[in-house]
Amino acid sequence: QLRVVESGGGLVQPGGSLRLSCTASGTISSINSMGWHRQAPGKQRELVASISKYGSTNYADSVRGRFTISRDNAKDTVTVYLQMNSLKPEDTAVYYCNAATRYRDSWGQGTQVTVSP
Repeated sequence: QLRVVESGGGLVQPGGSLRLSCTASGTISSINSMGWHRQAPGKQRELVASISKYGSTNYADSVRGRFTISRDNAKDTVTVYLQMNSLKPEDTAVYYCNAATRYRDSWGQGTQVTVSP
């Protein structure tokens, strides 16, 4: 089984930056990819960015060029970062991290990101 824990959310002004962290532990050898998703009030959850076990990345059009996903592999954990620059009010949402294996996705509890003057 996998355990996924996010951190790093908060309140930031438009144009500012935040870095989110997500650490997966447990059967990390089974992870094919990890990703960040977000859900704003009244909207569906959407993929923001993902990174495969081979390092290939994928971004939503709305964040490409502003957000960067990266990963750090340790012996017993995998940590994925989401560096968010040039933040906009429309980036306000709860951000969730997931770790995808062949059979299931494991999700974290979410972290709130609020972009406001």
